[in-house]
Amino acid sequence: MIHSTASVPVNPAGETRLTREQAWKGLELKARDARLFLPPGLCTRCDVTESSATHFVREATVAGADLREIITLEPASKVTFFQATGPREGAIVNELFEDEEGELQLRFYCYLGLRGRQPGGPEEQVEQAQFDSDTGYKAALRSTLKRIRELVGEGGF
Repeated sequence: MIHSTASVPVNPAGETRLTREQAWKGLELKARDARLFLPPGLCTRCDVTESSATHFVREATVAGADLREIITLEPASKVTFFQATGPREGAIVNELFEDEEGELQLRFYCYLGLRGRQPGGPEEQVEQAQFDSDTGYKAALRSTLKRIRELVGEGGF
């Protein structure tokens, strides 16, 4: 199984400050349409196909792989992506929280397996290393916050 976690400050020194509300709106928008946040061409389809008071279903094509995710929102706090179909199974979470000093943080964590692959096998080891690398999810969190700042600057919210 792949287990990874990373946290970054929402408002590092030198960056335009984001409120919790702005950061949350950005995370919710990313959950509904990943194309707005991923590098061009990486996500070629991202459609909300079902919606209810507790969750919505998103079907997407990312890096050529079709996937279906059940996404739950805990307002102003947490987005959980349950991998219903696709190359991975398990859950990915993006969470806003305050650290001990009261500073807003964005945390990613996941518990995943690769469908049809040996648990703990070479493919999972490669994914684990990627998730934990400097170009993995910590970089993705920073990229997400950068994009949210751009959207705020453009008057998106």
